[in-house]
Amino acid sequence: MNYSEYMKSLTFEKVPTELSVFLQAMWLEAKGKWEQAHSLVEHDSTQHGAWIHAYLHRVEGDKWNAGYWYRRAAKPFPSVSQKEEWAQIVTELLQYEQG
Repeated sequence: MNYSEYMKSLTFEKVPTELSVFLQAMWLEAKGKWEQAHSLVEHDSTQHGAWIHAYLHRVEGDKWNAGYWYRRAAKPFPSVSQKEEWAQIVTELLQYEQG
């Protein structure tokens, strides 16, 4: 799946099950389903899981908790908007999963 196809999937009623758990979490967050997105990554200790977890806490407004997860993801606290960071995360995940 490419970025354009992923963006088109946001018009669907339900999260596409062929997406990785990481892309599902970002899809759910984009649809305003923060709790569901958080539940998908809250116990994931991988770098991608930590980055998404950090982003979700940034969206929530919990800067301290977000900072903790950015450090776990080896990412600096972003200076870009949340919308820009969302696009960065999705783009990186799509590229990573395509190999």
